[in-house]
Amino acid sequence: MEKRSILHMLDPTPNNSPFDVNMALDAGFDVLMPYSNVKLDSVNRLTQDAIFSRSPAGVKRTAIFIGGRDLGLAMDMLDVSRQAMVPPFEVSVFADPSGAFTTAAALVACVEKQLKEKHNGDLTGSRVLVFGGTGPVGIATGIIASLAGAETFLVDHLSVETASDIAKAYNRRFGCTLQGAVASTESEKAQLIKKSDVIFCTAKAGVQVLSAGVLKEATQLKVVGDVNAVPPLGIEGIKHNDLGAPLIHAVNSTGAVAVGALAVGNVKYQLQHNMLKLLLETDQSLYLDFREAFVKAREIV
Repeated sequence: MEKRSILHMLDPTPNNSPFDVNMALDAGFDVLMPYSNVKLDSVNRLTQDAIFSRSPAGVKRTAIFIGGRDLGLAMDMLDVSRQAMVPPFEVSVFADPSGAFTTAAALVACVEKQLKEKHNGDLTGSRVLVFGGTGPVGIATGIIASLAGAETFLVDHLSVETASDIAKAYNRRFGCTLQGAVASTESEKAQLIKKSDVIFCTAKAGVQVLSAGVLKEATQLKVVGDVNAVPPLGIEGIKHNDLGAPLIHAVNSTGAVAVGALAVGNVKYQLQHNMLKLLLETDQSLYLDFREAFVKAREIV
């Protein structure tokens, strides 16, 4: 009889995400084992307990999911788990803290497609702003866009120092070229977007970041993407289901179009589902993070 599939869900926060639990069950795992308050120095032991308790055949039905909210810590946990493997006792590991990697990958892939279809452009050389850029989804969005060739700014609403420090930390880690920026007033936002090609809005849900008045200052804006599905939406004039619809308030831009939260969410859902299923279907161990997520997101869109 085939062994039941098990997903060990490691999370450094007090609670595992119900979203991730639901997604893992729907992807086909038989058993979910959530672990909360997991410390980095516990990952090696937990990984080896998971791999050595099953035969090589059972190991193929075993995987590890890493959650939490801290992107850097999630990547550290993935690295420690990888180093703990002892072939042929080796399982696949997927890091997606706060769903940030799959959400960001879906967002960038959707915007990139509209940039190509509506403006015959791509991210390489584009000037990109990420509002809410110091949160998990914003950071992941910025990293993906920067590695795709965009001149990318993480925009914080309070402190340029905070944004710059985060940008420098992830530049060192991933070899990207993020920059920090601040926009706490309407005039600062207008100044930033004046010569930007792409805007990602990944700010807190229910907060409008860009008003119609600010959007009128955008002269070369091509595509905006917003992951906020809670009214008021992050960008005024955008709609939940927009996928290449004109952004009505960007009247001085060169035909700016919008990508709404539900359009992004549809791709994000498919992406996370497919990556979780991949953990079950692969014959060799995989180590998945935002890079593999972006490859898959591009395939979906």
